[in-house]
Amino acid sequence: MDLDLLVFGLDLVSTFAFALVGARVAANKGLDFGGILFIAAVASISGGTLRNLFMGEQPPWVQRPWLFAPIIAAFLITVAMGKTQNVGRLALSLDTLGLAVATVSSVQFALINDAPLVAAAVLGLIGAVSGGLFRDIMCQTEPVLLHRETVGTACLSGALVYLALDSLDLRQAIPVAVAGLVVVLVRELSIKFNWNLPTIPKGN
Repeated sequence: MDLDLLVFGLDLVSTFAFALVGARVAANKGLDFGGILFIAAVASISGGTLRNLFMGEQPPWVQRPWLFAPIIAAFLITVAMGKTQNVGRLALSLDTLGLAVATVSSVQFALINDAPLVAAAVLGLIGAVSGGLFRDIMCQTEPVLLHRETVGTACLSGALVYLALDSLDLRQAIPVAVAGLVVVLVRELSIKFNWNLPTIPKGN
């Protein structure tokens, strides 16, 4: 399979997942339709935008405007639901799927553009978590990335696994599937067992 086509397909999936969660969060914060659409867009395309800009490339939505289609679809689904709802288990699962896909596609993109291995891992992390970070900040919600569910750890683990398997010259589907599964497993286990990275205790 052509790697550029695979990256684009993965970007479509992650864009929809992030946009839907972003739209739900924005709706729950009482934003109007314009605000919901804007947050959905920020949540879904800012990670890929930063990833591409760091590599000296145009943002993916400039190269392929069809990436706006899943954003609009997520917005319409949110509006059609009518009433606001808490971000439930299904939305968390979609967000996890988006993290897995975005991590893999970002690492692939970095490797396609001849980034060093360390840079590819960092870009995998940036491409996956930036949208959720901006979403939470703009919605005045404590960012999930910074205090729970080991989001960054899950994505970085997946990126490192992808790079390790890719160095073995395996069929492309194997690193993609295994790395994505690592992201999903680490995130889901952290949610189930309330895993968090250590914090510095508060003083008296």
